[in-house]
Amino acid sequence: MDPAASETRQTSDRTFRPSVTVASVIERDGRFLMVEERIGERRVFNQPAGHLEAGESLVDAAVRETLEETACRFTPTAVVGLYLWHGSGGRPTFLRVAFAGEAGEPEAGRSLDADILGCQWLTRDELVARPQCLRSPLVIRCIDDYLAGHRHPLSLLASFEAASPLAPG
Repeated sequence: MDPAASETRQTSDRTFRPSVTVASVIERDGRFLMVEERIGERRVFNQPAGHLEAGESLVDAAVRETLEETACRFTPTAVVGLYLWHGSGGRPTFLRVAFAGEAGEPEAGRSLDADILGCQWLTRDELVARPQCLRSPLVIRCIDDYLAGHRHPLSLLASFEAASPLAPG
């Protein structure tokens, strides 16, 4: 495929732009910190995760989302992987960046995002036993990659300000 053509992939006469999300894979003693959230009428489990906001680095987004959804301070230590989830039936496509790291204890008095019902520490087996309760297949894939030892340095990710003389042009 022509490299120029792949850079300008078109969908319905628009440039294709997936939504960028981050997720935090946090493990303690074989259990993973999961958030239970309401999506429509469904109650589902997901890693602490959410959308990248304007002007934010990917690492900062993971720290912010984890704090907002769990009340825990997150310290990313590695990138687990990058995952492209193609939505079907008109649903959006997501590019997820998953981080491994450690979380402190929940901060007393800090409220969680409105759509978060609570947090639980669950094993992989407990999650696999309830596939209908997972936000997406990416939940297990990120855990499996983490358990397989997938760790990439945080330096893999670079963030530039538009005004920077070294910013990509």
